Amino acid sequence: MPQDDHTTAPLLRDVLPGLSAELVRLLEEEGEGDLAVCAHDLRLLADCGCGDDFCQSFHTAPHPPGTPYGPGHRNVALLPARGDLILDVVDGRIMFVEVLGRPELRPALDAALTGGAGPR
Repeated sequence: MPQDDHTTAPLLRDVLPGLSAELVRLLEEEGEGDLAVCAHDLRLLADCGCGDDFCQSFHTAPHPPGTPYGPGHRNVALLPARGDLILDVVDGRIMFVEVLGRPELRPALDAALTGGAGPR
């Protein structure tokens, strides 16, 4: 169930502190300092909704489903030690975090997005 208000949705750093720190570190390593600062304050707004077992992706900002991001959109592919991390960024704002191949994250994401979150 998606969070209604992106200002009160759980912070990624509270739900998955390891992933949050990894995103910040990888963005800094890629020379994306501004995005690294933004990554520290990402909120878990909604699950991607695909239902695939290998996917742990999530929305961090509101966006109408099935519509392109439009002008100002770019992908930032990061190089984690395992799995895949790809960000959808629009005008310097991280809108979506694609996380693939990290099934251990799913329980904490599900709990956070349904209101029963705690750090894992």
